Amino acid sequence: MRYITAAAMALLLAGCAYSPEPEAGTGSVYKVYFLNGQSNMEGFGYSEDLPDGAAAQAAGVLIFHGRTLQDGSAGGGEGLWTPMQPGHGFGFETDGKTNSYSDRFGPELTFAGSMSAARDGERVAIIKFTRGGTALVDGVSGYGSWDPEYADATRRNQLDYALSSIESALAARDIDGDGIEDTLVPSGIVWMQGEADAFDSEEASSNYAQNLRRIMRLFRGALGDADLPVVIGRIKDSGDSEDSRVMRFSPRVQQQQAEFVAQDECAALVDATRHFGFLEDGWHYRSEDYVVLGRAFADAMTKLETDC
Repeated sequence: MRYITAAAMALLLAGCAYSPEPEAGTGSVYKVYFLNGQSNMEGFGYSEDLPDGAAAQAAGVLIFHGRTLQDGSAGGGEGLWTPMQPGHGFGFETDGKTNSYSDRFGPELTFAGSMSAARDGERVAIIKFTRGGTALVDGVSGYGSWDPEYADATRRNQLDYALSSIESALAARDIDGDGIEDTLVPSGIVWMQGEADAFDSEEASSNYAQNLRRIMRLFRGALGDADLPVVIGRIKDSGDSEDSRVMRFSPRVQQQQAEFVAQDECAALVDATRHFGFLEDGWHYRSEDYVVLGRAFADAMTKLETDC
């Protein structure tokens, strides 16, 4: 069995039950959303391309951005609560005490702004953990995996780091720094991943729905609600034919993502990616696409919270 910290296991077993109503004299109530996945959740949008007002709309949201490292490293998932701002995309770094912001952003920015606007005065917070190139199955990608069946029990992988991010983020009870304990209410999961599983592994692509179901059970358990809303971002290939695809099995993973959502009444598929373009690398979306993606994630999450 793979390694999970004792505190993270306690979260899974105890259900991480946070009261939605604070006691008299306590601090603010925050609805917390967990954003995770690989590079298109990490974000390759250029902050200089953000539309006017996007950063200001998100500024009232707090974010805990967990540290990303290679599998088997120490310190993965460390972070701290800070106000949302551009720079949480590709190149962002943290040592758990200070953040180093990049010139990139991902869907977290407009997701934060849209969720804050839709919550009608409710406070919003985001836990973000991503690593580009990672797969759900160990050995499929050289960048690491989220595999619960990680072969070497002495080492940690991206799932461990993600659980550590959840654990640390929810343990920091005064997240806005006003000296009063806040109440954190885990409220949803957003997942943007699948390109690595679609690249060249027939087995990983064929079992994607099953593997995704397994990891979402773990995340829902760590966040304390087996029916927590889950929004899935549909992957897109920059090639539109069998000969031009950069991911050999992208259609199969797309079908598997739809299958996961069809079998989970508290899940939704965001397919706004159908209309996206790509940077020259053929893998990552353009700045304007991340703006759209964050808003689409927020719309899907808001609907799930009403319907689920």
